[in-house]
Amino acid sequence: MTAIASASLPPRLRRSLLSVPAINERALQKAHGLDCDGVIFDLEDSVAPARKAEARDNLKRFFAETPLRGRERIVRINALDTDDAGADLDTVLALNPDAVLVPKVTTPSDIIGICARLDRARAPKGLRVWAMVETPRAVLEIGAIAGTRQGHGARLDALVVGLNDLRKETGVLPQPGRAYLLPWLMQVVLAARAFGLDVIDSVFNDFRDEAGFAGECAQGRAMGFDGKMLIHPAQIEAANRHFAPGEAEIAEAQAIIAGFAAPGAEALNVIEIGGRMVERLHLEQAERLMHKVRQISARKDIA
Repeated sequence: MTAIASASLPPRLRRSLLSVPAINERALQKAHGLDCDGVIFDLEDSVAPARKAEARDNLKRFFAETPLRGRERIVRINALDTDDAGADLDTVLALNPDAVLVPKVTTPSDIIGICARLDRARAPKGLRVWAMVETPRAVLEIGAIAGTRQGHGARLDALVVGLNDLRKETGVLPQPGRAYLLPWLMQVVLAARAFGLDVIDSVFNDFRDEAGFAGECAQGRAMGFDGKMLIHPAQIEAANRHFAPGEAEIAEAQAIIAGFAAPGAEALNVIEIGGRMVERLHLEQAERLMHKVRQISARKDIA
């Protein structure tokens, strides 16, 4: 699939992706009443080594007894070079979530390998792969990693930045504004857009710091991220608000769609709207934005 072709696909809402420890049965049950766009069921960092099997059993029971509806379901497995990865993948195949999130991705071969394993297991084509970008090598090779989408890594659907591990491995200190991390973050965004992938910003660790979290959401949206990975339900509302189209964006999109729908404009590649020249490529962007607006409206109606 080429970057151009993938860009034409309808976007999914991925403003708020809440990480829920699979070991925590109470947190799993609370996920049903939350307004996040997706839930990342975590088998990795939030689960102690001695309790990995218990977490997998919890997840199997949760999917069997109370299926999560209306939200994207992602299972984060343990790193591919760990002893738990095989059992985690067996669990993913049994549960058939929307995606499997692979941590500690470092090279294109990690994505190609996981896609091959899913293909050999005859996993449904709809089971997508998300990649955690949380190592220096992953940042250095992010273009090649994202590029697997066009070949043997065709299941790849999203990149998720993991700054806690990246800070640990580089020595960059956590500071407001993330100044020393911005070049790396933009590199990940650029790679995602080059190959038609969604890209999710990293977690914000202090869920009590509402102002700090809101500022980081606004920064991530301005940088081009589709949404944010969350660690606490208290962060959902702000993420949904900041990563949703604003009123001015919606009005502009509606004007562009109306402009190209006007009599005589169907054969034009460039039209004038309010004294500004607008190209047909902006029409595709406007249609994608309005599709997202309709998805948000539908979610509110369900709620």
